[in-house]
Amino acid sequence: MTRRPGERIFGIETEFGCLVDDDDLRPEQIVELIKDTVFYDFKLGVVDLHARDEVFEPAESGGFLTNGGRLYIDAVGSHLEYATAECRTLADLVANDRAGQRVIVRAIRELGMSDKVSVYNNSVDHFGGHTFGCHENYLVAMSDDFFNRQVEALYSFLVTRQIYAGVGRVGGHFLSAGGRPNYEDMMENPVDYIWVSQVYNVFPDEEVEFQLSQRADHIVRTLASRVRFNRALINPKWEHFYAHEGMHRLHVLFGESNQMEYAYALKVGTTSLVLRLLEEGKLEGTMRIADPLLALRSISRDPDYKWQVVLEDDSIVSAIDVQRELLNLCQEYKGDSDEIRWILSEWEATLDQLEKDPMQLGDRLDWVAKRQIVEAARKEFDVPWGHDSLHSIDLEYHNIDPELSLFHALQEEGQTVRVSKDLQIVDAMTDSPQNTRAKARGRIVKELVSRRGKVPYAIDWSGIAIGRLNYLELTDPFNVYDSVAMPE
Repeated sequence: MTRRPGERIFGIETEFGCLVDDDDLRPEQIVELIKDTVFYDFKLGVVDLHARDEVFEPAESGGFLTNGGRLYIDAVGSHLEYATAECRTLADLVANDRAGQRVIVRAIRELGMSDKVSVYNNSVDHFGGHTFGCHENYLVAMSDDFFNRQVEALYSFLVTRQIYAGVGRVGGHFLSAGGRPNYEDMMENPVDYIWVSQVYNVFPDEEVEFQLSQRADHIVRTLASRVRFNRALINPKWEHFYAHEGMHRLHVLFGESNQMEYAYALKVGTTSLVLRLLEEGKLEGTMRIADPLLALRSISRDPDYKWQVVLEDDSIVSAIDVQRELLNLCQEYKGDSDEIRWILSEWEATLDQLEKDPMQLGDRLDWVAKRQIVEAARKEFDVPWGHDSLHSIDLEYHNIDPELSLFHALQEEGQTVRVSKDLQIVDAMTDSPQNTRAKARGRIVKELVSRRGKVPYAIDWSGIAIGRLNYLELTDPFNVYDSVAMPE
């Protein structure tokens, strides 16, 4: 299959929060039931017979689905996680991501637990101080010094894109220095503290009413390898599973799970184009923010939406100025595809409206829609910022069950800009994207489901072992591998 100029592979991993309204049940039990229902009752995939990681992903903690994605339980926090299939179009990515949510909701309903179990794709626990990830993955051409030098050129873009990619949150957190975990904590959650000697404490910040990002308060590094208590903008990875002809996985940690399809697609689309600028050496000389982490929080918390940042040359510009410079550089790619034309057109229109009046973007940006919902609730119930009811409203915006979600209520009323269609999402619950290696993997997984228990297997993103003597290579993520087949 021909690869168009600048086209890349991308995918997103979402960590879900789970609330259980039943004193006899724990979230850890529920996520196991959901996982088992998906794989054993719905037969939508096959579980890993091997441990992908002895500590974090032991055997049978999850597996690959027929739609090319992965559903699994991460041992760190025992949370449910869904990774999309490899995608090369924004439409496929959004559909595959929403399909994962629909599968989870279907499992909860099948279990008869819709009245007591809720799953959320938010990124913060308002009361416990925890934060959950929505990690983006991009296949990027990398030199050996990528993480030592080149990656710094991305920071200004990543910390400013929250003006359209942020999902919004009521309130804030501040971090204070912690110490070594005590023995009781270590014994209760040993996995959480592997490789960790220092932890921080999290407290509510009563001075913040509302901000753009749920995760900005929790990012403490620009780049970090071990991120459990050391969260960073980017987590460097060099796994050979995700490498192909000089391209490797860029793992972006600072992102949030957008409910709005438009914001979701715009976030990934703009990031993909800026990565192309980086690959081609065209970010040299662009605006560089002097302190990216300080700017990350100040942009998120700015109540006036001026979003001013200090550059390395001490000049002061707005986040919109930073984004607009990158937009202008990307205009040369306009003729490469309809999708790129859409990205550039919507990027420009969004920046223009953000400059005029952000509150007019409630049909496409999460933080605006959420702010409008919360403001309406404050007025109706006459409660101050920081009231627990507003935190609950914030949370219910992210409920992935369409019958319970405040976001989906907007969507059902036609008040959101769609990127995918419901039929595409339904199809993506069982079928993989047809233009990446996920197509072959999904086909093989379907055959393994039909032969359940009759043949041993080991599946990974880049290949599938069948029995003791057969290995199906899927090294090129752009290849659909139509000739790859299950051995007889």
